[in-house]
Amino acid sequence: MTATLALSRLRPIVTAAVFAVGWALAPAPASARGPEGIADVAEKVIDAVVNISTSQTVEAKGGGEGRGANPQVPPGSPFEEFFDDFFKNRRGGPGGRGGADNSPRRTNSLGSGFIVDDSGVVVTNNHVIADADEINVIMNDGTKIKAELVGVDKKTDLAVLKFKPPRPLTVVKFGDSDKLRLGDWVVAIGNPFSLGGTVTAGIVSAKNRDISSGPYDSYIQTDAAINRGNSGGPLFNLDGEVIGVNTLIISPSGGSIGIGFAVPSKTVAGVVDQLRQFGELRRGWLGVRIQGVTDEIAESLNIKPARGALVAGVDDKGPAKPAGIEPGDVVVKFDGHDIKEPKDLSRIVADTAVGKEVDVIVIRKGQEQTLKVKLGRLEDNEKVQQAAIKKDEPAEKPQTQKALGLDLAALSKDLRTRYKIKDSVKGVIVTGVDQGSDAAEKRLSAGDVIVEVAQEAVTSGADIKKRVDQLKKDGKKSVLLLVSNADGELRFVALSLQ
Repeated sequence: MTATLALSRLRPIVTAAVFAVGWALAPAPASARGPEGIADVAEKVIDAVVNISTSQTVEAKGGGEGRGANPQVPPGSPFEEFFDDFFKNRRGGPGGRGGADNSPRRTNSLGSGFIVDDSGVVVTNNHVIADADEINVIMNDGTKIKAELVGVDKKTDLAVLKFKPPRPLTVVKFGDSDKLRLGDWVVAIGNPFSLGGTVTAGIVSAKNRDISSGPYDSYIQTDAAINRGNSGGPLFNLDGEVIGVNTLIISPSGGSIGIGFAVPSKTVAGVVDQLRQFGELRRGWLGVRIQGVTDEIAESLNIKPARGALVAGVDDKGPAKPAGIEPGDVVVKFDGHDIKEPKDLSRIVADTAVGKEVDVIVIRKGQEQTLKVKLGRLEDNEKVQQAAIKKDEPAEKPQTQKALGLDLAALSKDLRTRYKIKDSVKGVIVTGVDQGSDAAEKRLSAGDVIVEVAQEAVTSGADIKKRVDQLKKDGKKSVLLLVSNADGELRFVALSLQ
């Protein structure tokens, strides 16, 4: 009822606007309305686009609202707003409120998908079907068919389903998302707000967009209208090829404001192939921890221009170790692909076949070296440990040396105990940081251990001061420190010498 009233109120305004300008404006030329091929694309592929309906049994919670818990998206996820309880059925009475009934409830949700094989293989988003007890595919003509889950990849938010076709199916093929250009026309088809078979069009607004939603972000950004329920639906080029899977939007209201994101087909095709073949993803693994190369770090390492992925640590059991990759190396090319930033390396390694031997070009002390690495397999269940270090203030201030806005001391047994530093960590401990210093801005803190200065090992505060003084005499603008935390995890920090 609310939606109907809202639409009714808009009609007089729209009508008045038409009368006011109808005699003054000539019809827009065809080129301003978009390419004529959009209708042909829609007619060709729309039967391959399906609605995805899921249901889930959840434990209801008391409190008088009478509404069971909704299928959850991880807190802070970009999908939290995109796929919230708009799709969840209200239960209880006609107004959606019931008594304090704590019995299990059924919740439903809707999304989109598309058919890629005439055997009944469907691609959608993982968050569309996450935690579902039952999944149904609804064809464009309204036919509803139960589907089974083949596999999911949470890191790219993709899922593959399978259903038994009641008749021959219309299928779509993947295009080459790498060939997309900014401004190319694209067509989105899906199930926005449960309005199935909806076609919208726009252009490619950006490519390789990183919005920090996952480790392999490389989204296509489009201004084609994408709303709640389009999730999992296809983004087509004007040849009717799928060049992306619509996944999320940025919107303060939940409706389209012209900023939508799609997983590129190059990523989707590889994920779908592996899910169909193995039921899981088998990604390549290099076994390094990496960070960006800032201008200061690049200057310290004699790299011009700043580029690549700086190796901050090497896993003792990973493929990089026997290949000779070391902390301080900057990876600038991997298997023939240029590495401009750390995300490039993460994506390319993940997309490379497990067991493949590849050439890795690194810059080490200003010189390029080519190393051969045989990739291992990234285990999805491996735990990424983040150090949570309690750094207590020492009861007695140790004898320190001042340099770079840091109080520095030799790493004694007493200091190891106070800062809970592992025996394997070697170097010079930071016992204090000057407020307002570059070191404070770069988040160095008491308990950090400086392992190397300008890629040379140090064991005392005097070593560091001597090295810093020499770099200043040599006219260097910054110094590169290799810093360890209490658990031995390394990172590089460049501090200004000016």
